[in-house]
Formats: sequence, structure tokens, C-alpha cells
Amino acid sequence: MPPIDLRSDTVTRPTPEMREAMAKAPVGDDVYGEDPTVNTLQAMAAEMLGKEAGLFVPSGTMGNLASILAHCNRGDEIILGHLAHTFLYEAGGIAALGGIQPHTIPNQPDGTLKPEDIRAAIRPDDAHFPVTRLITLENTHNRCGGAPLTAEYTRAVGDLAKEHGLRLHLDGARLFNAAAALGVPPAELTAPADSVTFCLSKGLCAPVGSVICGDEAFIRKAHRIRKQLGGGMRQAGILAAAGIVALEQIVPRLEEDHQRARDLASGLAALPGVILDPGSPHTNMVYLTLEESIPFDAAETARRLKERDVLAGVVGERRFRLVTHYWIDDEAVQRAVAAFAEVLAG
Repeated sequence: MPPIDLRSDTVTRPTPEMREAMAKAPVGDDVYGEDPTVNTLQAMAAEMLGKEAGLFVPSGTMGNLASILAHCNRGDEIILGHLAHTFLYEAGGIAALGGIQPHTIPNQPDGTLKPEDIRAAIRPDDAHFPVTRLITLENTHNRCGGAPLTAEYTRAVGDLAKEHGLRLHLDGARLFNAAAALGVPPAELTAPADSVTFCLSKGLCAPVGSVICGDEAFIRKAHRIRKQLGGGMRQAGILAAAGIVALEQIVPRLEEDHQRARDLASGLAALPGVILDPGSPHTNMVYLTLEESIPFDAAETARRLKERDVLAGVVGERRFRLVTHYWIDDEAVQRAVAAFAEVLAG
């Protein structure tokens, strides 16, 4: 029996339907624009998000990087949260490869950026300053508990961006989780954004890939940058086929993952020494902290859980992030809670 892997939804494996679709996918040379399966995925993604065009890329990091490079010139500045994935976990690519300066402002506990903080971060027209070019948001917000950003909030930031002649990019790595949690169509969450990325290889179970969406002119620029970054693939329809299955079959069932996250949180909250983050889980992520009464830290707890075939994500000295996904069923939730109970009891 495989271990119960709660470290991330990136550990998901392709479903049997995906493997079959990959084996049967019609393919061509995508660098020539001739892979029919890639073209279908890109068109499907764009339609779902209410955009003109899409671009299949190998990873979410490349998707964000290509999007930001398409919006900005060298020496420009972007405004983003201090807990944004692009700032923390993408190897400084926008600075290293694009000469783009991040201007971080505080993320609020719900993942938002205060409009007054955004306004204060916008540079005046002065030769001493970099040019503010772009605002980026993240939905759902990973480091803020997997919190979804509402359409109303994103619309307000989009209006602020337009007021100042700025562009808005949405890192929607788990966008479909946000839509499921809020009960709205994904296009409603992306409407204010000039560009958006989402990942196929997290909770959507595909083995590889993300999609960038935006208007046709933007996607043409992003396509050129994808080539510069080494992201031009050939018979990529074998990968894109899994993405099509993800959009058709996995997106509609994401609320099941959210319910299992709630069940997991409920079971863990009943254990002595466990403190859940306020409101957790918002979507498919459970954030918790061990009280000082527990005689060992998160790393040791994780080691003991692993001995019981439960893999947990350590994100602090006494802190965990546990993520539910397609391959976590009700029995796995029960076994995970039982393992935590046994370990924490000493």
C-alpha cells in the first residue's frame, strides 16, 4: 500500500484516464504550432478563463516568469506580496533573467494586498525611480493557508491597476480550487487580469505543465519568451492530453478534496496539542502548529509519521501544511488522523 502523501498536491499521479489519453493523443510539432492536442488544450483553457488565447508551458514557474517578462522591460518594477510564490519560490527569475525589480508589500492573512499599500507602492514619474509596470496577485494563496481571493477583490485591484496605467497578472496556480471554494466560474475570478497562469500538475493530477492565458497580442509575446527560456516542446500533445482530461474530469470534483481537508482538520483539531490556523482549511490545505506541550518538533513528528506511512509537509519549527488531493480518500484521512494521534500521544 503506498504511503498517504499529504506533503503537497504536486505529488499527484496521472489518473488511468489520463494515461490512456496520453497513449492515444494525436501529436505534431508544437514549435511549428502543429500539435493538435496542445492546440485543443490551449483553446479550452482560454475559453474556460474568458481569455482570447492560451499557451502551454512546462511549469508554473515558467508561466509566471514568461508572463512577467512579457509585461515588463528591464529595470521595471512589479508590486507583489511578501509571501507571493513568485517572490519566495521561483529562484529570483524575474530579476536574474529579466532585470525586473520586485517591490513587496505585506500580504494580509487572507492573501490579499491592501489597496492603500498598492497605491503607496506605485512609483511617481521621476527619473530617479524604476517604472512601476505590473501588479501580481496569487489565487489561491499558498502561504496564506490556501485562501481564495474573491472576484470582487480582484476586480477592485484590476480597477486600481487601470487607474494608474498598470497591468495585472494573476498567479492562479490553484485557480480552480478558488473557483470551487467560492462557487463561481473561474472566468469570473480572472476577468480583471491581463494575464493568468494555472497549473495542471498540482491538484489537477496531470504529470507536467501549466497554461498561460491572455489576449492574443500578449500570448504572442509570451510565446517568444517561452522559446527564449527553452520551453519550446515538440510532440507535447502527449503531455497536453493529460491536461485536457484534468480540465474535463478533475476540475468538477475539486470540492471533494476540500471536504476531505475539512474532515482532516476536524479530526486533527480534536487532538491535544494541535492548533489549527484560523479558518483553516480554506480550500485543500490544512495549516497547523504543535503546542509547546508536544515534546518534539515538526521534523521529528514528520519522521515518526513516516514510519506509519504518512508523509506530512513541514513548513516551520512546529508547523505543518497538509494538502488533500485526488489520491487522498476518506480512508486515508482517517488513517492520517490516527497516525497523528498515535505519534502525538508519545
